[in-house]
Amino acid sequence: MNILLINHYAGSPQYGMEYRPYYLAREWVKMGHNITIVGADFSHLRIKQPTAGEEYIDGIRYVWLSTPAYQGNGVGRIKNMLSFLWKLYRQEKQVIGEHKPDVVIASSTYPLDIYPAHFMAKKYKAKLVFEVHDIWPLTPMEIGHMSKWHPFIMVMQMAENYMCRHVDKLISILPKAEEHYLEHGLAKGKFVHIPNGIVIDKNSHGGGGNLPAAYIELFTALRSKKHFILGYVGGMAKSNALMALLEAAVKVQDLPVDIVLAGDGAERAGLVTKAKKYGLEQVHFLSAVGKSLVPKVLANMDALYIGWQDTALYQYGVSANKIFDYLLAQKPVLWAGNTGNNPVKEANAGLAVPSSNPEDIAAGIRQMAGTEKVLLNQWGTNGCTYVKANHNYRNLAEKFINAISG
Repeated sequence: MNILLINHYAGSPQYGMEYRPYYLAREWVKMGHNITIVGADFSHLRIKQPTAGEEYIDGIRYVWLSTPAYQGNGVGRIKNMLSFLWKLYRQEKQVIGEHKPDVVIASSTYPLDIYPAHFMAKKYKAKLVFEVHDIWPLTPMEIGHMSKWHPFIMVMQMAENYMCRHVDKLISILPKAEEHYLEHGLAKGKFVHIPNGIVIDKNSHGGGGNLPAAYIELFTALRSKKHFILGYVGGMAKSNALMALLEAAVKVQDLPVDIVLAGDGAERAGLVTKAKKYGLEQVHFLSAVGKSLVPKVLANMDALYIGWQDTALYQYGVSANKIFDYLLAQKPVLWAGNTGNNPVKEANAGLAVPSSNPEDIAAGIRQMAGTEKVLLNQWGTNGCTYVKANHNYRNLAEKFINAISG
């Protein structure tokens, strides 16, 4: 089968997030399928940007479309989106290449890529699949507090409705999103839940390497203090409730606990400023590292944090990549937030507090830091067993193929 996967923010181990397209495609290649991933040559999620043009990575054909760079979530990012969408039409022959698609998958987080995807699917008589990462435009409405009458939101809503009417299958990483899409015109039987996952083989992250000197220096210093280390590794966005984590840190300064935040993102500068303002000497910031080094970073933590803003958006469930990396690392997890699903509870892999307000997070930190090591280790083991059984990308890739083949 020839599969064209459109993902504006697609990445790979050497380029950085998003990793899901790469891991699914790598398994599909092993199964004998021809895969083309088309993405923009600039994304705020990556640690390294590719060069516009065509390249092959582990048997996957990538086509990178030239787009303008941007910072933040303003006009520059919208220009980047529009440039990518326009290039999909204008460079269609380059995108398609030698293999006419049997399936076209639109998977760019925002729903506007459904238009060029539908155009190509119709032209080549291919199946049309839409993959949901976040529910748009509900996500910018809930997280960014944008009005449903904002022109940007109205355009996104039109695209979501268009997708629901024309798609052959809707693949969602969110387990409880079906009702939302049925309300917007999706036909019964077209919704399939396929969560994010992990790759278990030793070479899954494209090699090893050593941690940067700043990492080694910090972890050596923290271990010498014999403090409990609570870590967060991943993108720093508003949705991750990291501001609430810093406010919780103010409330636990009496504890021998250090908090390490590793990564980059739109919220990082504000978090650093806030930590300085509060005099949080026990909070430390490290820059992002490549996927290959994430297991080594996690290995230096005693427990890991993941938080969610308190918003109705998360009633549809969550499936953040970082939680599966956390569980695979055999580390207990502190989960803060009210969500439609909770892998930490399902796996019995740590503690879950009911919201992401600072009081609840602080209570969770106190409980986690005071938990006996035997139980912490058991939570870590439970999580690893759970994620291997339920989130192996090899199995998820097969489930995906079965869903779009039927």
